[in-house]
Amino acid sequence: MAGTEPVTSPDQHKPTPVKAARIAGVLSIIALLLMTLGNHEGRVEDVFLVTFAGIIAALIIIDAVLRRNGLR
Repeated sequence: MAGTEPVTSPDQHKPTPVKAARIAGVLSIIALLLMTLGNHEGRVEDVFLVTFAGIIAALIIIDAVLRRNGLR
């Protein structure tokens, strides 16, 4: 019956693979920065690629600091 089971949130069932997420983030940053090398003439796309790579790097750093301080 549904009334006898405890109510839990989805994150209590299986922990998030933090190490895999960090590796995927670093690989994404590398891929974005490698895309700046190429035969394109304009530099507008380079700005977007570097910006998105910076945002991902900032998120990884913020997550690492929060986890180290026990806030996450």
